Amino acid sequence: MNEKVIAIIGRPNVGKSTLVNRIAGRRFSIVDDRPNITRDRIYIDATWQDKNFVLIDTGGIVEGNEDEFVKNINAQVELAIEEADTILFVVDAKSGLNPYDYDIANKLRAVNKEVLLVVNKVDSKAQVDLASEFWALGFENMHLLSALHGDGGVGDLLDIITKDISPVIEEEQEEENKPLKIAIVGKPNAGKSSILNNLLKKQRAIVSNVSGTTRDSIDEEIVFQDKVYRLVDTAGIRKKSKVDYGVEMFAVDRAIKAIRECDVALLVIDAAEGVSDQDKKIASLCEEAGCGLIVAFNKWDLVKNVQTHKFEEQFEREVPFLNYAHKIFISAKTGQRLDSIFTMADATQAEREKRISTGLLNKVINEAYSLNPASSIKGKSLRIYYSTQAKNNPPTFVIFINNKDLIQDHYKRYLAKKLRENFGFKGTPIVVSYRQKGDK
Repeated sequence: MNEKVIAIIGRPNVGKSTLVNRIAGRRFSIVDDRPNITRDRIYIDATWQDKNFVLIDTGGIVEGNEDEFVKNINAQVELAIEEADTILFVVDAKSGLNPYDYDIANKLRAVNKEVLLVVNKVDSKAQVDLASEFWALGFENMHLLSALHGDGGVGDLLDIITKDISPVIEEEQEEENKPLKIAIVGKPNAGKSSILNNLLKKQRAIVSNVSGTTRDSIDEEIVFQDKVYRLVDTAGIRKKSKVDYGVEMFAVDRAIKAIRECDVALLVIDAAEGVSDQDKKIASLCEEAGCGLIVAFNKWDLVKNVQTHKFEEQFEREVPFLNYAHKIFISAKTGQRLDSIFTMADATQAEREKRISTGLLNKVINEAYSLNPASSIKGKSLRIYYSTQAKNNPPTFVIFINNKDLIQDHYKRYLAKKLRENFGFKGTPIVVSYRQKGDK
């Protein structure tokens, strides 16, 4: 079952991103006094009282403004409204009722979604009294809070929006016989639908040389060697500047959502064309989502006089941040190596689920530090106290240190490299965070 999606909507500068950060318990969205800081939708996984849900932070809505930048923000908000199960309509108690608030209220009343009116920046008794003017927007209930100060109103709001979500029980998360979900992603015309059709041995997806033929993500189950897999074919993801707002934008949005929800992403690259900047951006989306990653060089039958290991070496020089990913050389046209996708996906998922004992993890981290201690900064030295694996899918580690200001990016890369050298994690991103005393 997919997690509940909560979209946070409102005009610019009412404190939407501050509320997102407060609910998430950590800073994800940029908070600034200037309007239009948040442009695209930002997805954040959140938990309240063992109940999981997804937050969508959005840019401020300004109705009637024909500026292209503002129109694009509004289009992103429309997508968030489309995806949401519940909408938090945020208004500003300090600046008071605004004509744009009426415009947004009218828009939200027209959608068949649960809408909760949230009056933010209620920092004093006087503002509680002034907040009564927002009843004019016509909503049945009003929730007063201060996202900046994190008063009890935030908790009350979370109780309401999570009332229909069941608490997560660890044992329930291990669903046996759950199909491994493989999302087939990439640029338009890389051969994604052809791969799906060849694997399914039937025409399930439309194949065309016209970019953008696939609009909806297509799910289909397939049995390979007595194991069930769920394949998700997606629309090609073009550069943002070339995406037409409307049908194509929704299709790309669904493709990105498929990446977020899959176990393993099969990134299809046209081997005859080589690796493009857009391929790298899509790979970054996969890494950020935490899914496993297989890079599939399709149309390998068209590549002449190049050995696979030479091609792979060149790829890893051009895209070093993807050295951890599995690589496979295939042809959707001839069926070359397509069956290997399943065995490679299984191997990737096994790495995503891998757990490292605390004792062994600390031994590796401590040895890495002993071999190559971090450089001192202003006479202060980094100390590593303790390391633990917080979760898997993807493997996530927490390293407790004396001061986060003393660990530099190059040293973080060094420790991550040591984790891979010792434990593998082939095909999966890993997450390493650092905490100092007093952090929660």
